[in-house]
Order: sequence, then structure tokens, then C-alpha cells
Amino acid sequence: MDISGRRIVITGPTAGIGRSSALYLAGQGAKLVLLCRNLEKGDVLAEEIVTSGGSKPEVILMDMADLSSVRKAAELCLALNEPIDILLNNAGVVNTHRKVTVDGFEETLAVNHLAPFLLTGLLLPRLLEAPAARIVNVASDAHRFVKGMGFDDMQADNGYKTFREYGRSKGANILFTRSLAKRLQQTPITVNCLHPGAVSTSLGTQNEGLFSKLLPALLKPFFRSPDQGAETSLYLCESDAVGGISGAYFSNCKQVKAKPWVQDEGTADKLWTFSEKATAFSYG
Repeated sequence: MDISGRRIVITGPTAGIGRSSALYLAGQGAKLVLLCRNLEKGDVLAEEIVTSGGSKPEVILMDMADLSSVRKAAELCLALNEPIDILLNNAGVVNTHRKVTVDGFEETLAVNHLAPFLLTGLLLPRLLEAPAARIVNVASDAHRFVKGMGFDDMQADNGYKTFREYGRSKGANILFTRSLAKRLQQTPITVNCLHPGAVSTSLGTQNEGLFSKLLPALLKPFFRSPDQGAETSLYLCESDAVGGISGAYFSNCKQVKAKPWVQDEGTADKLWTFSEKATAFSYG
């Protein structure tokens, strides 16, 4: 698919696979909207894209740990008055201890699931204006760490476990993808998700403690580079081979099976209801 001139919105574009994705898509002639928590880093990336010959991106502030910030960013995206061809929900967080957002939610769940759930819903009007828009959600095989969403303790009030909370949030990405694909069946929009592989990025480096700082360096030799980790995201953004596929999970640019619990319709429906209530937003 030729993405030259197409409007693409990316979350978390200033580091890791988000940055690799942004640079590649800009190099293909796409018009980017960079949703960034740090405007200074966003401006630096935008300048790099322009210097490389790409179109100047729109840089918009968005803190995914603050749902009011997500709403404001969505308003600014809508105000551009252009169809959105691709929404790449790339941003994510992993914490070594429990943190709570300004909205009162456990941060891993809020950033990795609730924020993209809300953002996607708010941007749907512009996605529907595109001839055949695509929504791409960066999930993870980390959903295999757990056996369910844990609806009895969604906020991890009864004890926080890094891999459990991260795994649940990534499972939520897959459940959200499946639910949204079902709701968009009568539209030209497709929505798919992916596992990027174990990628050497800055994810998790915001945590305190010497071990948290050293861990990325220790694991780097065993990980993919950000460019390699971005391959499946970019495949879902531009490949003609997936033009008619929606609600699927991909790894290494191939459709794969996720764990049974993220394919359960009852779990998906329960998460959808929870998410609409938590974000105070209904898809209708």
C-alpha cells in the first residue's frame, strides 16, 4: 500500500520501536501526527524527519497517564480536519512498583489499555473519513504470563506484580482489538494487533533502582533492535496482504494464535464494559 501523503497518528514516537516506525513512515512520504508526552523530544524528532526530507509532522502533547490529556490531544487531532488513514497505538509502560494516575487508576493498565481505548474511540470520526483506515495496536506475548484479566482486582490493590500487571494490560490490547474489529465489521476500518518481539528499548528505564537501570544493558545482546521490533507494526500499516484482515494477532509479520483467554468473548465483553465506565466514554 502506498502511504505517501497519508495521515498517520502515532503514540510514543520518540523512542524505541515508535521512533523507528515514525522515521520509516515519514521516509515513505506519510504525514505524521506525533503524540508525545515530552514536547521537546517530539520537536527534535520532527526536525530530524524534516532534515531527512520528510513532511513536517504535527507534534501534539499527550500524557497517556492523564485521560484529560488524551481527550485534549484527540481534540487537536480532530481539529486538523483531515481523514486519519492509520492510527498506530504504540506507546506503553512497564513499572516495577505500583503507581496511580491522576485519574486514580493503576498506571500500567491506564497507559497500556485505557488511554488507547479512549484515544481510538475519540479519533474514529476521522478514521471513518478515510477510504480504508487501519488501526494497529502494539500488544505483546507478555499476555502469556497470566491466565486472565483478574477482574476481581483490576487496580492491583491487593498486591502489585510487574509481569502480571504488564501481561494483563497487553492481554487487554488483544481483547480490545478483537472487540473493536467486531464492532467495525460494517465499516472499511480494520484493526489488528501484534507482538513486536523482545526489543531493546527504553521501556522500563523510568523505574528507580540500580537493577532497573542496568537491566536493559544486560539484556540488550539478547534483544532485537528497535528497527527489527518495528517490522510487524510497519507490516500491518502498509502491507496489501492484510488489507482484508481484522481482529487478528501477528508476530514476525505472520498471523499467530494468542492464548485462549484473550480469545474469550465473555472476557472481551466484560473488559469493554469496564473500559467504557473507566474512561466515561461510549463507542455507541
